[in-house]
Amino acid sequence: MQDFALRGSTSRIRYHDLPGDGIAVLFIHGLGCAGSFDYPNVVAQPELAGYRRILLDLLGSGFSDKPNDFRYTVSDHAAYLADFSSSLGIDRFVLFGHSLGGSIALSLAERCRNRIAGIVLSEPNLDSGGGSTSKGIAAYTEQDFLARGFRETIAENQRDSNEMWAASCALTSPVALYRAAQSVIAGQTPSWRDILYALDCPKTVIFGEHSLPSPALQVLDDRGVHIEVVPRAGHSMAWENPKGLAVATRNGIERGSREPWASRFGRQRDRG
Repeated sequence: MQDFALRGSTSRIRYHDLPGDGIAVLFIHGLGCAGSFDYPNVVAQPELAGYRRILLDLLGSGFSDKPNDFRYTVSDHAAYLADFSSSLGIDRFVLFGHSLGGSIALSLAERCRNRIAGIVLSEPNLDSGGGSTSKGIAAYTEQDFLARGFRETIAENQRDSNEMWAASCALTSPVALYRAAQSVIAGQTPSWRDILYALDCPKTVIFGEHSLPSPALQVLDDRGVHIEVVPRAGHSMAWENPKGLAVATRNGIERGSREPWASRFGRQRDRG
């Protein structure tokens, strides 16, 4: 594991940089997760073994530092990641972002458009409002979340058989978790969706089969976004089907078929 010092700060993020002759792919994890926890089994699959794979833990998560004086907004994460990506000495790279990490990836892409060779997002937050997890966290005041909400959130997910997320979340700073949830709910202008549509590079969004049907697929397909579906998985596809996510990610990097999503997935689901 390596580390990177944030500009003007004593804090450091930590990351794995796995070698490969193919283009570099920077993996950005979601809320309460960590790249070091989510993606080793994904990037070890033969479909991704040829790429340079960079797995980072966002500030406040996993093995990275957890300062209480950082704001932990989507924009703040993207700002230090722009410096980090420049430090890697790569001219062009592919961005992968999951959920909240999708919002961060898009904010990062906006900062360094000329270096982004492609973007692959798995069930990303594209609009303000957040999802059920971020809404549950943000329902607390910050003071109450630090006092009891963090503990209650982990316990609730353990009861709901979401032990993997609970285990990863337990290593996340409560301050970082709360402020990031607030940020994704608040959204930004331009929206992450608008940034995605405006990017001049290959764009892919990945869904888990168990998250379907979703009207979002048709909306994205109509805007020229390539769609991939991971079978036998839902939102937590990195844990539920790492092989399937590796295949979908590889297809996103290479852009795969341009056949509309409905003809590839819609008829199959109709038969079910």
